[in-house]
Amino acid sequence: MSDQATPSYSQWTALLAMTRAGFKAIFANPIAIVFSVIFPIVFVLIFSAFGSGNSPTYKIALLSGSDTTSAFYRAISQHPSIKLIRFTDSVQLQQELIKGKLTGSLLLTASLATDSSDSPLRVQFFSTTASGPTIRPFLDLLDYIRLRQLASSLPTGLVSIDRPVIRSVRKYLPIDFVLPGQLGFSILFSTLFGIAFTFYGLREQGVLKRFFATPIHRINILIGIGISRISFQLLSVMVLLLFGHWVLDFTLQNGWLSIVQIVSFTILMLLLLMGVGLIFSSIAKTDATIPLLINLFALPQMLLSGTFFSVEVFPLWLQRFCEIMPLKQFNDAVRKISFEGLGWLDCGKEFGILLLWMVLIYVLLSKLLRWE
Repeated sequence: MSDQATPSYSQWTALLAMTRAGFKAIFANPIAIVFSVIFPIVFVLIFSAFGSGNSPTYKIALLSGSDTTSAFYRAISQHPSIKLIRFTDSVQLQQELIKGKLTGSLLLTASLATDSSDSPLRVQFFSTTASGPTIRPFLDLLDYIRLRQLASSLPTGLVSIDRPVIRSVRKYLPIDFVLPGQLGFSILFSTLFGIAFTFYGLREQGVLKRFFATPIHRINILIGIGISRISFQLLSVMVLLLFGHWVLDFTLQNGWLSIVQIVSFTILMLLLLMGVGLIFSSIAKTDATIPLLINLFALPQMLLSGTFFSVEVFPLWLQRFCEIMPLKQFNDAVRKISFEGLGWLDCGKEFGILLLWMVLIYVLLSKLLRWE
């Protein structure tokens, strides 16, 4: 008998088949669409309806060179509604003002007159339109403190409050904080649940074992599932970004360039979360264990990563702990890119921490991944 030629096996065809199967699995489950697109949009609409609230505390940056020996300074520094903050980095100060996180900045200039009891203290106030709702109440409070000192019998000296200098900037809307958090929330849970349950189901149902009887490489199985999951999540991210920009006036400082940079960070975050999902699917003994493992990982991320509210409400030690959260770095990077107009090079810290997490996760995955 003559030898028959062995038919060649196309790895590319196998990869495309795995990718198509992944897409079919996603769209066969309507819950995936609800959690990835509809559910985050509902959250965006709800949380964007809330403003920053009427905080009883005015955060004021005290500029360098201010006179801290006057009675007026002591009065405002001791007032319970005024929190004085000092900045060593002028760039950071300007960024906080642009975002409306500060009511404004003060410069207290002492007079050179010899008679300190009659020498006026010049008070200059600087702010931006982003802090609009808090500017007038704070200026009224400053004037009240000045008049109260003037009416007292103590020799406090004269205080002259200049006309405030308000710089016009784009207003930092609630949606500019909310939408990046919702992007992170969406990809966090949908990717973890999608990857963990998909790979666990393929293994427990013997599908992976049947794949081993074919010439397909194992890595192509993971790549096929990963491409379908990443593609679907990127589609949902695009929908949320465009919906927020066109409907809710979400800021994209550099237009499509900002979208491209946000998508690139999203891919990095998705690869990280895919590794976590594969680890959970490998160590879970039953499918009921997977949600528990996911919640143990995801809930701290959701609460401590600036998803729904700023981590600045936490004590300083907890804020430092929040910095190690990968979702915190993703949220911060998206906000820097979208509102501040920064690029990849300006997000080096966020990229570095995410990359470190990815290396640790995939090293751990190489030890724990189970195919059977």
